Amino acid sequence: MTHDLEIRKATSEDESGVRLCAEDAYEQYVAAIGKKPAPMVADFGSLIASGSVYIAVEADAELNGFIVFYQEDDYFMLENVAVHANATGKGVGKRLITFCEQQAKQSGVKRVKLYTNEKMSENLSIYPHLGYREIDRRTEDGFNRVFFEKSL
Repeated sequence: MTHDLEIRKATSEDESGVRLCAEDAYEQYVAAIGKKPAPMVADFGSLIASGSVYIAVEADAELNGFIVFYQEDDYFMLENVAVHANATGKGVGKRLITFCEQQAKQSGVKRVKLYTNEKMSENLSIYPHLGYREIDRRTEDGFNRVFFEKSL
């Protein structure tokens, strides 16, 4: 596990690193899905400007991963979490998700929702392991998605 990991709000200077991390993390799914997953074509400039993107960086300023989340009504929507291939297996993704959950609690929000593509099979087992329960499956924006929710 990476102990000297800092999670901070992304700035416009981080946009290219976030985009590269998304491409690195999701490239493996293009063939299975038949097109680029939504996070590979996201408008990270707008998401960063809205304050929805947080990055995980090591002491050497290397970007290990990022998370996109925001409040919607009475829940936090965890829209995207990605870990650079060089940082997988170090607990970065789990730390980012825990950070989102902590932010939700601090805001008085008691639920976090997220979705993943049905072809991202490892996510289908990771999220339940982290306490998320499947609540729906549907096609949205041309993607077959699995929706999860966690009560905090």
